[in-house]
Amino acid sequence: MKIVEVLASPGLTGFYFDDQEAIKAGVTHDGFTYTGESKTVGFKAVRQRGESISVMLILEDGQVASGDCAAVQYSGAGGRDPLFLAEDFIPIIVAEIAPKLVGLELDSFRHLADLVEHLKRPTGERYHTAIRYGVSQAILDGVAKAKKKTMTEVILEEYELPMVLAPVPIFTQTGDERYDNADKAIIKRAGILPHALINNVETKLGKNGELLLAYVEWLRNRILKLGGDDYRPILHIDVYGTIGIAFEDSTARMVDYFAKLEKVATPLRLRIEGPMDVGSVEGQIQQLKSLRDALKAENIKVEIVADEWCNTYEDIVKFVDAQAADMVQIKTPDLGGIQNTIEAVIYAKKYGVGAYVGGSCNETDADGRTAVHVALAVRPDQMLAKPGMGVDEGYMIVHNEMSRTLAVLKYRERKQV
Repeated sequence: MKIVEVLASPGLTGFYFDDQEAIKAGVTHDGFTYTGESKTVGFKAVRQRGESISVMLILEDGQVASGDCAAVQYSGAGGRDPLFLAEDFIPIIVAEIAPKLVGLELDSFRHLADLVEHLKRPTGERYHTAIRYGVSQAILDGVAKAKKKTMTEVILEEYELPMVLAPVPIFTQTGDERYDNADKAIIKRAGILPHALINNVETKLGKNGELLLAYVEWLRNRILKLGGDDYRPILHIDVYGTIGIAFEDSTARMVDYFAKLEKVATPLRLRIEGPMDVGSVEGQIQQLKSLRDALKAENIKVEIVADEWCNTYEDIVKFVDAQAADMVQIKTPDLGGIQNTIEAVIYAKKYGVGAYVGGSCNETDADGRTAVHVALAVRPDQMLAKPGMGVDEGYMIVHNEMSRTLAVLKYRERKQV
């Protein structure tokens, strides 16, 4: 089955692009937006609408395979590619990518995705991670349609992985509505919650961490009250480096603080994502490993999740090899081609590090569903409910795609017996 045409259309994402540098510098909320000047290159405002590009492959038999190009909420921060706007990148896809895809045989996802991953622009640069991400999704969908299989089955077959007919735990994120949306996640019985968007010291963490301590205590009590005796989700909170800022990157002070967090979270497991951001891959690995080792020495069981500066497949290998974190977030848009997410999960699991198929609230329904197929095939410890931060929509998209796919896979297993 060959590709006969490639189309591209502009789209919107499930959230917004936010200027992380400006937010950390202290810009203030004004309703749902922010007041103040943007700081990251490419931003015209601190918060602006999230944009995507749908790439559609027209197949010989008239079927249409698709994938969505999208970039993370905090584009341009932490070593990531710059802001991704549809009007800037559709012409590139149409003029430079499409001619290379037309006529190709959709016989191997790995081969074609790798081909796109290594394409270079006429200037010699690699294509934006968002482009590689979306085109690889379309290729995966195209191969699945050509072979009349689910995307999960294509991945299982090409990577020689065992089929496991069980759901992957879903991690929901609340955004700034960290109280009402936590209630939603509890009612839906999410496996991991709440993310909580702790991205400012004074307003969310507290100068001495007191605001986060109070929130974790409230969250624990809320789960025990609403969830019943048989519901014990994992707490996973992203602090965007604010703990390092508040405690001046002192490992000893952070260890003391983590002991307090562990106490108020008990009996629930607690994960802290991105405790500090030191501005480089090597520095982040060193600091995270130092903190993780110190926590182990004190028998503090709070788990550390790597995020900032752990962007590409190569970065993830470095963090895993150094055993710098208990878990790595494999932030799907940041890795470019979706095959890199697959291989990153496989690598992390091989060396005993937790794997989290993440991404961003600023993705789309389409790439959220594709991520489900990746997760069902490679079996990470958890995957993100996406897009959006409203809990309901993202959780519905991911949960339902997982449920549908498992039903199909179980049916095919029965038919083979």
